[in-house]
Amino acid sequence: MAKVAKPKKEISMEEALWKSADKLRGSVEPAEYKHVVLSLFFLKFASDKFDDCRNRIIANHGERFADMKPFYTQENVFYLPEESRWSYIMANAKQDDIALKIDTALYTIEKNNPSLKGALPDNYYTVFEVIDEKELIPEYLMLWFSRPEFDRYARFKSHGSVREVMDWDEMCKVKLPVPSYEEQKQIVEGYKTITERISLKKQVNDNLVETLSAIYKELFSDAETRFPKMPLQKICSKIGSGATPKGGKTAYISEGISLIRSTNVFDFNFEYGDLAHINQSQADALANVIVEPNDVLFNITGVSVARCCMVPADVLPARVNQHVMIVRPIMGETMSYYIMFTLCAADNKAKLLGIGQSGSTREAINKQELESFEIPIPDETTLNQFSSSAKSLYEKIYANVKEIRVLDEMKKVLLAQLSSR
Repeated sequence: MAKVAKPKKEISMEEALWKSADKLRGSVEPAEYKHVVLSLFFLKFASDKFDDCRNRIIANHGERFADMKPFYTQENVFYLPEESRWSYIMANAKQDDIALKIDTALYTIEKNNPSLKGALPDNYYTVFEVIDEKELIPEYLMLWFSRPEFDRYARFKSHGSVREVMDWDEMCKVKLPVPSYEEQKQIVEGYKTITERISLKKQVNDNLVETLSAIYKELFSDAETRFPKMPLQKICSKIGSGATPKGGKTAYISEGISLIRSTNVFDFNFEYGDLAHINQSQADALANVIVEPNDVLFNITGVSVARCCMVPADVLPARVNQHVMIVRPIMGETMSYYIMFTLCAADNKAKLLGIGQSGSTREAINKQELESFEIPIPDETTLNQFSSSAKSLYEKIYANVKEIRVLDEMKKVLLAQLSSR
């Protein structure tokens, strides 16, 4: 008997918007989320007005007048320096310090537009203005505050249940070691060189994924009508998720067998930063979810539902927790690349997110839903053609990831050295 299709749950616009906002909120406390959203709304609004005014100024007077504040004031438009414009925020959206960049953007807007003084949200950071930059380089100060040791100190000195706050008086008591100007400059330039190299390598990887996505579209744009469709269950030897070891996070160890969680799985990309480890006995209890080379990893719950990537070889041996599904194609690596890109393709991503949002409480995709999800199955020649391109480009991607991880360690070492000064 054929399976009866599950009726698609219709949701109101209000509910859809709420779920979108909740996904964007992530781990930010609900009471604080309004400040984050209002800041972004204001930045986008102010930047759109600024861009329109700037374009008119250039058209009417020439580009040399584009950064003269009086032209904006007479149009009742706020002047925005480069670091306060939406284009700058978007260009740096993937940087680790994006929250600081947003707060800095708001501070800079206030500084350049006196009528806004005290009006904009002061979200997460206290903005310092160094009095004598020949004595203390601002970037050096930022690096010193970026150390994990200072994070622990600030947490110890903070108070508040919803949002932890470190009082200004406590901040003023912090003793800052100030080496010579030349030494500060050397540290800052060294850190900048590392971060710029990391940014470059990440951009290269983004471009490689975009190249492979273009190849995928060229080969499979008509896949829905050109190839027969099959449920994943028919082409995979395993589809299954694991569990969290007894004791939860407190049971994790610094080295051992990798435990892959949803925070490690992003579209086309495995994130090493939050990778947990468990001991052999804990791993034995998860023997049914041993991760094998070329397995596809698929997030099945929460705000990261439907994110998908392939497991890198250097993460093995590994297990997955209950939020990650192993998808293991019978054909191995050749089919793995294709499944990853197919599940990440826009039309399939929309379908999977729709399935995930059909639950009554938390976004989730269960084993049966993923097993029955149908995808087009290409002929062997086309599949091999894509797999060959994917393997070649991902070798470059993994080489770049390896270098990025080394550079990240260098950043940690450099910051650790500041603690010993």
